[in-house]
Amino acid sequence: MKITRIEAIPFAIPYRKPLKFASGEVHVAEHVLVRVHTDEGVTGIAEAPPRPFTYGETQAGIIAVIEKLFAPQLVGSSLLERETMVALLGRTVGNPVAKAAIDMAAWDALGRTLGLPVTELLGGYTDRMRVSHMLGFDEPAAMVAEAERMRETYGITTFKVKVGRRPVELDTAVVRALREALGADVELYVDGNRGWTASEAARAMKEMADLDLLFAEELCPADDVLGRRWLVSHLDVPFIADESAVVPADVTREVLGGSATAISIKVARTGFTHSQRVHHLAEGLGLEVVMGNQIDGQLGSMCTVAFGSAYRLTSRRAGELSNFLDMADDLLTEPLEIRDGELVVRPGSGIGVEVDADKLAHYRQDT
Repeated sequence: MKITRIEAIPFAIPYRKPLKFASGEVHVAEHVLVRVHTDEGVTGIAEAPPRPFTYGETQAGIIAVIEKLFAPQLVGSSLLERETMVALLGRTVGNPVAKAAIDMAAWDALGRTLGLPVTELLGGYTDRMRVSHMLGFDEPAAMVAEAERMRETYGITTFKVKVGRRPVELDTAVVRALREALGADVELYVDGNRGWTASEAARAMKEMADLDLLFAEELCPADDVLGRRWLVSHLDVPFIADESAVVPADVTREVLGGSATAISIKVARTGFTHSQRVHHLAEGLGLEVVMGNQIDGQLGSMCTVAFGSAYRLTSRRAGELSNFLDMADDLLTEPLEIRDGELVVRPGSGIGVEVDADKLAHYRQDT
């Protein structure tokens, strides 16, 4: 079970509908397919979605750090030496998405080698997750129409609404329109991607106080330390730390400092190994957890399902798992299907999905 080679393959698939939010917008999925090969002929796979406006990584940067630093360090390691691999990757600062993809591909290879699903290796709590859909910036009528389509077509009844525009009334009007159109049975929460100031966020949340919101996420910058603590102390809904609480130390700082009361786990930036640590810490602190989305493709979404379904805490809330629906195509041999508002773990070993060789050949950018 020793690693013999690690590949980083760039590919690009356009979005039919770009996702727009306070810190950026995405028109093309310029991602990296990571493959971990072993001496037993097993290949594990994972997806690395760079988000330069959040973590500073680019597609080219992910490929470079994997090929020049990470692969040479890890070749020869056993798939069971996860702590050693984490320590070796930790010698390099940053690059969370590149590290996470290698970690998940190694877990996939381990599951395939043992003939076991990754979700069972991680915890095996359930075999499915409810799906939350992210709604990007648009006019109220368009966002309502999208939400209604997602409910009617896929049975999705939880929506994360991107906010953070100025003036704040642009967003509060959207959330109010969604609540009025969708009714009380639908779960709504808002994500500001750090777009508002603390005072703007407080005013917006006051205007939406009657809309029964589930959460508020990253409404203002984390480095506005006093303003953020003040904001969180005045909210009556859980405040999710996302970009501000990636690793366990971040979670501890934000929660004990009064800057957050819930967290988002994204396996695309913490893999399975570090996500386990964040989960256990959240469980110990009594925090609510939402499985977040890095605007992943189908491979990345299934990695999220594999981890989220493994634990009671991470499967309790709907996970952000549907934005691959806006991509023009994908790489998997069998596309994911959301039914009755749920995504189910695929049967089989590892993560349970395979890459279509013809599609990869068509969309890869290094040939």
